Amino acid sequence: MQSLYTFLVVIHIFSAIVGIGPGFILTTIVKSSHTIDEIRHAFALKKKVHLFAMIGGILVLITGLSMGLIRPYLFQQGWYITSMIIYLTALSLGPTLLKKYSKPIKQMLKDQTLQEVPETYHSNVQKLLKVEYIENSLLIIVILLMILKPF
Repeated sequence: MQSLYTFLVVIHIFSAIVGIGPGFILTTIVKSSHTIDEIRHAFALKKKVHLFAMIGGILVLITGLSMGLIRPYLFQQGWYITSMIIYLTALSLGPTLLKKYSKPIKQMLKDQTLQEVPETYHSNVQKLLKVEYIENSLLIIVILLMILKPF
């Protein structure tokens, strides 16, 4: 059982790097784009990177729960339970707020006749980035809880 647990820890860490790490860069990619072509390119990159984030994020959850099943005492640890709650909260932002705020931007980008950045883009992207910053902050807290195991 120890070697399986160790294997899960390794997969868990690599999944976090692949799944969570790129998420911290996505806001920078979007913020650094100013023209309509740059914005289109930024959101196309974001879509490709999001695939890694989804796969890694799901693996993080599966391996984290699997480690808890192998070592059930983890479900009695405050840091573990808190990490799970915060992580599930962060994951829930994707299909709720992130989808809500990215939808008008994606609609705008579908218009191939658009040559200038519409004024509505700036307010929509600010809302989207705010939620992404919240999500990134939640994930940093989860990472800190897993490293420090404070309670």
